[in-house]
Amino acid sequence: MMDLRQIQLGLTGEHHCSYLAEQSERLVFTLPDQPLSPAVYQQLMNYNFRRTGQQLYRPYCSSCQACQAVRIAAEHFVISTSQRKLLHKAKKAQWHYRVIPAGDGMQYIDLYQQYIRGKHAGGVMDPPDPEHLYSMFHCDWLDILVLEQYQQEQLVGVMILDQLPDGLSAVYSFYQPDSNLALGKLAILAALEYLRAKPLAQLYLGYYILECQKMSYKADFGPQQRLIAGNWQSFD
Repeated sequence: MMDLRQIQLGLTGEHHCSYLAEQSERLVFTLPDQPLSPAVYQQLMNYNFRRTGQQLYRPYCSSCQACQAVRIAAEHFVISTSQRKLLHKAKKAQWHYRVIPAGDGMQYIDLYQQYIRGKHAGGVMDPPDPEHLYSMFHCDWLDILVLEQYQQEQLVGVMILDQLPDGLSAVYSFYQPDSNLALGKLAILAALEYLRAKPLAQLYLGYYILECQKMSYKADFGPQQRLIAGNWQSFD
């Protein structure tokens, strides 16, 4: 196991938080040309790090520790009644998915742009940047998967998944913004189904912030663990 003290880190300045209006945020991140690997990524996940492009980062805010990493052990996941109904509705609408190795991501640019303009108009990701999409699919030291969602034969959703020693980390999900299906939730259910046959496999869902309504859906998937004050704590 690598000594994490060898990893060199940088720190951003403070800027407006995109999740909590009254807060500012800053990030600590791995500097370029670090000896990163899936195993190091896995270690740093236990310190609240995530990936963007070739680098790993975590919040390092001076007055707030609201960002809690979330993970679900796929074999222990218990589907709720509402989630079961959602799957039934989706299958009646000829929804299905597949998981494939990632390419450069540019084949998804139209769907990505539709999603950003439909769901995040006026936000920090608008206008949608092809370079940002490319960066999520590109990492020299890591294998990346893509979970594609289809309705009949039409591509309607994409989830980018990093392969870790103990499971998958959901980097980003985007989908047809005017769909009558809850495609974000369906992507999580599909990823959990994909992992269920793999013993002890975890699905990491990024950050959960109790006060952020946009993240409330993550609490509906359980049992789950959240990284709080450096420890994984269980929630049913």
